[in-house]
Amino acid sequence: MSLPQAHAIEAPTRLLIVTTTVGTEADARALAHALVNQRLAACAQIERIDSVYRWEGAVQQDAEWRLVFKTTRALYPQVEQAIRALHRYTLPAIHAVAVEAASADYAAWVIAETRQP
Repeated sequence: MSLPQAHAIEAPTRLLIVTTTVGTEADARALAHALVNQRLAACAQIERIDSVYRWEGAVQQDAEWRLVFKTTRALYPQVEQAIRALHRYTLPAIHAVAVEAASADYAAWVIAETRQP
């Protein structure tokens, strides 16, 4: 049995997965709705996580909410700016991972849903 073939996405429309974390479910939902409503992300996924990290010289542990945004490389500067504007953390973790391959229909959907009017 073979897996369905993934199709490479051409650069300038290459997809990105952008991730950040916030401290509350309400903040996660607000951020997710804001970016999807602004068409900066086609989709936002929210999940509860536990984080262990070093901050101001001490190891901390907190419950957090991770957001995963599906967007395009071209929109990354606007996505980062929107996250920073709405984020409550002093130093929010904002990072992106390039999608090397994706199904053609899914890639087309992300691109269509993030197209600015």
